[in-house]
Amino acid sequence: MWQLSSITDDDLAIIRRYDLSDDEWQLLARYLPRSVTGGSRRSEDRLVLNGIVWTIRAGAAWHDVPERYGSWQTLYTRFRRWALDGTFAAKGTGVGASRPSCLS
Repeated sequence: MWQLSSITDDDLAIIRRYDLSDDEWQLLARYLPRSVTGGSRRSEDRLVLNGIVWTIRAGAAWHDVPERYGSWQTLYTRFRRWALDGTFAAKGTGVGASRPSCLS
């Protein structure tokens, strides 16, 4: 049994249910399209992808996405853009056998 004094900073790094681990993120990040310069500031891709994965895995409506992932409109817009431009298909083909557990 552990004691409070034995908890390290690494123990405090919490991965929420359905969020990408660092290894999963490194595997997937290279397949995301680069942001376009100009316009409003773009939300962080990892946060958005975590929100998309949460929505799909939880079977929730876009409106029910927790606030920690940002606005549901941003998540939905990015999901639609990536689905239509082939980003998800490229991830599925490129990741292959080393498919992250969050996508299973």
